[in-house]
Amino acid sequence: MSQPFALVGTAHPKPERAEELKQLLLSFIEPTRQEAGCLAYHFHEDRDEPGVFVFYEAWRSQADLDAHLTLPHMQAFWERRMDYLETEFDIRFLTMHSPYQSADGTGAEALTG
Repeated sequence: MSQPFALVGTAHPKPERAEELKQLLLSFIEPTRQEAGCLAYHFHEDRDEPGVFVFYEAWRSQADLDAHLTLPHMQAFWERRMDYLETEFDIRFLTMHSPYQSADGTGAEALTG
């Protein structure tokens, strides 16, 4: 069984492109959540610094995240990300030490097996 793979990312958009980036990132939520390997996908905006976006993703495995990143809309976004960003994404890859549990109470072993 593979271990869930998680990350937290922060985006600092160009002020004139912040709303456009926000709408684009919002459009990724539902399709991403429908991907087979997606355990969690959340998009946030910093309360103290509006216009700074933070996302949290948890995937069944590194391979599932890699598959997500090869999708055409993700590749297109990645190629043009700096049109929206002041600086590169700050992405932190996380080792999950607590078992993932879904809302229905099933644990990671049910989701990753």
